[in-house]
Amino acid sequence: MLYRQFTSQDQIDAEYNVELSIADGPRWFDFFINESARARADLTCHLDESFGPTRPETMDIFPAPQPDAPIVVFIHGGYWRRLSAKEFSFAARGLVARGMTAVITNYALCPQVTIAEITRQSRAAVAWIYRNAARFNGSAERIFVAGHSAGGHQVARLLATDWATDYGLPANLLKGGYALSGLFDLRPLRYSWLQPMLQLDGDMVRRESPQFHIPDSSAPLVADVGGLESAEFQRQSQEFIAAWNGAGLNGRYTEQQDCHHFSVIEGFNDGDSLLCERLSAFVTECESRQPEL
Repeated sequence: MLYRQFTSQDQIDAEYNVELSIADGPRWFDFFINESARARADLTCHLDESFGPTRPETMDIFPAPQPDAPIVVFIHGGYWRRLSAKEFSFAARGLVARGMTAVITNYALCPQVTIAEITRQSRAAVAWIYRNAARFNGSAERIFVAGHSAGGHQVARLLATDWATDYGLPANLLKGGYALSGLFDLRPLRYSWLQPMLQLDGDMVRRESPQFHIPDSSAPLVADVGGLESAEFQRQSQEFIAAWNGAGLNGRYTEQQDCHHFSVIEGFNDGDSLLCERLSAFVTECESRQPEL
């Protein structure tokens, strides 16, 4: 066995190569690009804010209409090896409509860097946001993280960060995480079509798989997937939430029925969508300190 019941790369690829299972995949990439361009044209934004020493370490910030607003940091997917913040500006539309400051982060891509370096960059981005929140109508005391696919993996890694020891910041810097179609166990990807780009080894898999690094304490977490996604994507979120709850942490698994791996984030483009309604309710629940999870 390569991983669980899988004996071949083809079997693993069938579960994890989402572009093989979505017939109209190119249409969704057009949607991401075109709606993101419209969002940047329609919304007040501060583009390409630098948060680190390397060129990819930038973020696009879409301020809330009012000061001291919740901040939602969105981390894009692409299996750590493609796409950028610019294809996901559309995620800001629904968040800003809900009264939040939206921050879409960019990061360097594999194989130029490792997944561990991407995690470092995501942590550096959040630290920068904490220190600069007021500049963009955001509150440093109201920071949440959301992410899709590889970005969902980053949500989990951020929630496991020791902010006090490593950054000298409040231990409870993050108030909640919302991971969509996240990847929490990297072991199968080592045997997939992605391996030449990700260049995973055993040590990297162990260090960067959130499934093996459940924190002792954390803000609440939602792991959300599409009802039409593969059994493996659903299982990854289900088992991660089971481990999360098993450690006494606050977590919930949810599904968006009739959604696949790309359409699961479509709702970010509309403040009245079910996704934005759920995310907004999650923010409110976390801030009440009695989240119904």
